[in-house]
Amino acid sequence: MNRLGGGIFTSTPQPLSQYGASMGLTYFKRFRMEIALDGDLFQCAALSPGYHFISWHNSLLDVHADTKWQSFRLEIDANVFPCLGDREGCRRLMAEISRRDGFLPAATWLIQHSYNGSPAEYVGTIQGLIDRSGVGAIQNIGVTPEHRGAGLGSWLVQQALQGFCDAGLTRAYLEVTAQNVGAIRLYERLGFRKVKTVYKTAEVAYA
Repeated sequence: MNRLGGGIFTSTPQPLSQYGASMGLTYFKRFRMEIALDGDLFQCAALSPGYHFISWHNSLLDVHADTKWQSFRLEIDANVFPCLGDREGCRRLMAEISRRDGFLPAATWLIQHSYNGSPAEYVGTIQGLIDRSGVGAIQNIGVTPEHRGAGLGSWLVQQALQGFCDAGLTRAYLEVTAQNVGAIRLYERLGFRKVKTVYKTAEVAYA
């Protein structure tokens, strides 16, 4: 499974032209996908041994940011949203998300991994907001490269959606780049449906 895009990114990216690269303007096609929260949520397979969830706490802001950076820095969404390709950019983004009025700790999770005495590491991250219309907005679903294929993306989405349900919401959505076909197929299997196409303009460096 590739890294899982998703969410509405609010930080202002730093232009890549500051690094002296030749720049070109590119339009990235993205889908808004929604899911109704008025029935039973999908069921995930059991988490593999060694993985467990860590709920939100302010002290974990830097951990979320670093896990986000590790998950996105080599992926297409780091072109769409350059802050995702920069560790400090991810920290600014995470700080901004956590300060939003609609930030929902119950929909914001980390996955930690430790097995057979190995050092604990953080391998997955997701954040959730309630937008101004009262709809849940999933942000930045990321799984680090070494831990993809274990169903962690599905588990992160389920945890966020359960947080929205517990807050009394009836709908949730995310955004995903159209080129991320694997993530789109996953979200469709989980019950999300495309409702809108949007285009994001970004500067991309050319060789």
